Amino acid sequence: MAKFGRELVVRTLSGAVLFLVVVGAVLVSEYGFAALMLIICTGSMWEFYRMAALKGNTMGRTYPVIVGAVGVVASFLVARGTLDIKWLALFFPLVFVIFICELYKHQSEPFANISVAMGGLIYAALPMSLISFVAFYGGTYDAWMILCYIFTVWVNDVFAYLTGSILGRHKMFERISPKKSWEGFFGGLIFAVAFGVMCGCIRRENLLWWSGLALVIVVSGVLGDLVESMFKRSAGVKDSGSIIPGHGGFMDRFDALILSVPFVFAYFTIFAR
Repeated sequence: MAKFGRELVVRTLSGAVLFLVVVGAVLVSEYGFAALMLIICTGSMWEFYRMAALKGNTMGRTYPVIVGAVGVVASFLVARGTLDIKWLALFFPLVFVIFICELYKHQSEPFANISVAMGGLIYAALPMSLISFVAFYGGTYDAWMILCYIFTVWVNDVFAYLTGSILGRHKMFERISPKKSWEGFFGGLIFAVAFGVMCGCIRRENLLWWSGLALVIVVSGVLGDLVESMFKRSAGVKDSGSIIPGHGGFMDRFDALILSVPFVFAYFTIFAR
């Protein structure tokens, strides 16, 4: 019991610090936001490749992580208007160098190495690159839009956990995540959509659009959580990392945000406000 109490205190304190860091970085300036996304990208990619190594993959991590970081920074500068979009073309040769490098490695599994390297880029670097275009969707940096987005993810997490703990009876995806229930899913969904409507009211924008956005965030975010659980179960680890005391690694804390970004970007692009 004493151990549980200590773990709860550590988890609560580190969660509070993480909250302040995320909110502070987003609010301080667009550069704080960019730095935060860069850290999430590189940290998540490093954990992704670390788990792949536990499955016997021997590909190098450094170069793909650098390529991912370049993609995040370049996308931010393009979204901000500092660079012309044509400069993003440089990202593609950098990615395909990964294929070329396998020519000079004395490895017997080029298919596996290339697949894992590309998987890390698609999983973490692509979403953290696209999110800059969400942040600058209206032409200028919108910190409160990003916070509404992140808070919707967190509201869903919190109320899905609470609802599932109290009412959870029907397993949602027992093979991958035994604790998730359909009751928790719908509990989180209801509160997240309500929060989305509240954001729309505060911003005096279309409430139906905000309801749809919250729905996209919840569904894709839950799937992101399940995908990360799938990776951890395959690698045989409890957490993707240990950098955040009581919470695990970057993927543990930001899995829902990471996978939701491409869907949110598509929503912003197709259903303009």
